[in-house]
Amino acid sequence: MSTAASSAPSSAAPQNYLGGIALRLLAMASLSLMFVLVKLIAESGVHILESLFWRQAVVIPLVFAWALSHGGIASLKTRRIGAHARRATMGLIGMACNFGGMIFLPMAEATTINLSVPIFAVIFAALLLGEPTGWQRWSAVIIGFVGVLVVLNPAANFTGGFSGEHGIGTLIALGGALMTALITIAIRDLGRTENATTIVFWFSLLSMLPLGIALPFVITPHDPYQWLLLLGLGLSGAVVQMSLTGALRLAPVAVVIPMDYSSLLWSIACGWWFFGTLPADTTWIGAPLIIASGLFIAWREHRLHIERTKDIAA
Repeated sequence: MSTAASSAPSSAAPQNYLGGIALRLLAMASLSLMFVLVKLIAESGVHILESLFWRQAVVIPLVFAWALSHGGIASLKTRRIGAHARRATMGLIGMACNFGGMIFLPMAEATTINLSVPIFAVIFAALLLGEPTGWQRWSAVIIGFVGVLVVLNPAANFTGGFSGEHGIGTLIALGGALMTALITIAIRDLGRTENATTIVFWFSLLSMLPLGIALPFVITPHDPYQWLLLLGLGLSGAVVQMSLTGALRLAPVAVVIPMDYSSLLWSIACGWWFFGTLPADTTWIGAPLIIASGLFIAWREHRLHIERTKDIAA
């Protein structure tokens, strides 16, 4: 499936651009709160695999209860279990990388690296799916990559071989951006036939299988503070998952992706307020390049979608 195809309106779901934008903005605010909890949980000594387990475990009953009150259990049925399994695999790897990036890096820096998702989406569509990509989008990709390199600060990291927590965190965050690009395309594809509740339910349920196997090896006793953080992680994660998936079902990728850049504002504020950290100098320089690249890619996809619609109507 190509990025262009993923940007087309779903034939099975009514399109509501303003609703999709609102859900994406809600997802970004909730995501920043969730990552604050991720960092606090890691600082309290909880293993990242256990964080992932409870992040998913809390979501399942919430989504199940939502399904009961909105269409019944039948709404969770699917004929695309293979597609859900692929999405769950990518989602679990991507979530682990995003958690790890946030643990090792300042929030604003990890968020900025993750904003390179639209850049990687274009590359995947061109190299892996054979989607025609003109010089305009390739130019945007190059500019975006320059921004990514600036944020990665190769002069410091390559000299040190990406050693230390910061270097390792940079590589992990970059891996998270790569996986998120793939996940965005997969969710949009699933959204053609599945509602948001179904997608979130099967992602959470299927990812619990490997996490449940790993849990006995990493679980430790927790105090009330840690349990409160883990509960908050699951609740905020549920809001993020439902909002992200719902946004992609209501509006094309090119319409909702620009809202992701609001997460940088949230991460700067949360990083300063909760952890007393501000973005590195390289982040201030590279972030505008990444944002400009992503916005142009989104605008270009939107224009192409309009042109395709006119051609079909004609």
